Amino acid sequence: MAKRIAIVRLEKCKAPKDCPYLCIRACPPVRAGKSTIVENKETGKIIIEEETCIGCGLCVKKCPFDAITIINLPEALSEPLHRFGRNSFALYGKTLPYPEKGKVTGFLGPNGCGKTTVVSILAGGLVPNFGEESGEEEGFDRAIKRFSGQEIQKHFKSLKAGGAKISVKPQQIAIPSGAREMTVGEATSKIDRAVFNEFNLGPISSRKLSELSGGELQRIAIALAYSKSDSDLYFFDEPSSFLDIKERIRSAKRLRALAESGEGKKAVFLVEHDLTFLDSASDNVILFYGEPSIYGVVSIPKTQRVGINTYLSGFSRDENIRFRAGEIKFSERAPIEELSSKRGAVQEFSKLEKRLAGFSLSVEGGKIKKGEVVGVVGENGTGKTTFVRILAGEIAPDSGELMKKSAKLSYKPQQITVQGISEETVHGYLLPSISEADDLNFESEVAEPLNLRILLQKKMGELSGGELQRVFVAGAMMKKAEIYLLDEPSAFLDVEQRLEIAKFIKRINEKRGAGVLVVDHDILFIDYLSDSLVVFQGEPAVSTTAVGPLPMRDGMNLFLSDLSVTFRRDPDSKRPRANKPESRLDREQKGAGEYYYTPL
Repeated sequence: MAKRIAIVRLEKCKAPKDCPYLCIRACPPVRAGKSTIVENKETGKIIIEEETCIGCGLCVKKCPFDAITIINLPEALSEPLHRFGRNSFALYGKTLPYPEKGKVTGFLGPNGCGKTTVVSILAGGLVPNFGEESGEEEGFDRAIKRFSGQEIQKHFKSLKAGGAKISVKPQQIAIPSGAREMTVGEATSKIDRAVFNEFNLGPISSRKLSELSGGELQRIAIALAYSKSDSDLYFFDEPSSFLDIKERIRSAKRLRALAESGEGKKAVFLVEHDLTFLDSASDNVILFYGEPSIYGVVSIPKTQRVGINTYLSGFSRDENIRFRAGEIKFSERAPIEELSSKRGAVQEFSKLEKRLAGFSLSVEGGKIKKGEVVGVVGENGTGKTTFVRILAGEIAPDSGELMKKSAKLSYKPQQITVQGISEETVHGYLLPSISEADDLNFESEVAEPLNLRILLQKKMGELSGGELQRVFVAGAMMKKAEIYLLDEPSAFLDVEQRLEIAKFIKRINEKRGAGVLVVDHDILFIDYLSDSLVVFQGEPAVSTTAVGPLPMRDGMNLFLSDLSVTFRRDPDSKRPRANKPESRLDREQKGAGEYYYTPL
């Protein structure tokens, strides 16, 4: 078995036209007569022989195009379950997760570590090759032989026989060009009416697909996959994206009900980055870790609580692998309000009112304090972004005012676009913010924690949604301001990235002593980051009110009482975990009025 893995990014390798094979010239084993790095005669690119690579890293340093990565593998890893060709991403693990009827199995881990690869394998779209380019067995036969005596073998036999009926809600939701003018009613005409009503599609049935928001398209995609009642196996890839907190809680309940439906029950797999959603929906959890886009490790199944806590701890005892330097802990009790009450205000506002196309918003007066992170929670359509735009000065309130009209602002909007800057490099886009942030070390305080180094020479138009989010948050937070306004900064980010972004925002704000206002739908992200809350309530798109900033305990109790959901704190990680409706803890906490924090 190779001790290390070598990745060659062919799209970056400029040999032989623009590079005289500097990596080959620098390689000590090559100079000693070994064929560790050679030219691919067919493509002109390079091939690295991992068995004879000594891991010196000289080829990595000499490559001017950042095309090579060499990673030492943990000793616990054996042969790969699948590899996308020589010097490409490899997936490791003792086995693959098998479908359990009546159970929801969650996939948890960073992007680029193999979750979608495993979904493709289990759905029958990708055949595992176990790192072999060829072999005596072809297709599913190799997997059937390799997994002899294991539960997953039955699934591959079913795939080979063509007997597995599978429903998939993909990660990316794209409207086919020929369907943009279809109405929701036309696009969902084959959905059972009970499911149609369950997902509340009636109010938008006459609207065109091209007119829908991301959350509305997500609901339709979930409903379409959910409605295929003859399926045995269901995959839901990141179903919480674009959904508000209330809809996430509803969708988690729907997935649990789906697994328990039918005479034989259903097997459901769920890929998700919102830990509250995963906690509410799943029975078991499969962890994924490794080096994104280089190698991934798929764990054996763990119970929901053990799986999520293992991920937060950063160490898997079963695989004997540490995949993060430190553990992630949450606070058992709300922040102490007495400390923040002594801080001065960076912004105050009187009662604000705004009407927009039949929608009315009323925000009670309040203040944002120095060094404070204010979380903003509420359903979609309740006016959160309207409130942020008033604070940013983009729109004026119909009544009420901001007391500090000249407060310096930095604003990261909800919708991020590269229109007009798509050809600009990331470094070029960030340069004005870097120049302004003379109190920060860009390399150690920004680029490293947000993993921006590998993006700096990319064009803005080449970035994924998650990469763009990190770049825009970094650009906004590096600017010197009295108030930072961040609208949905966790969107498109995986769990690891969300927590790094949260820590980054807190560090910068503590250093600057400014005020931060964060709108987001991830409860754990808000919990980890916020000192206080603004709570939006009412009838979405019709009439809503907002109060706050409130102390975290008061704000969460107000918000969750409206949702009729309670949380308990995990005894180990202290993360909030949703109670089952009408369970003993749920009834006790509702009776005490404590929906989120440990009673004092």
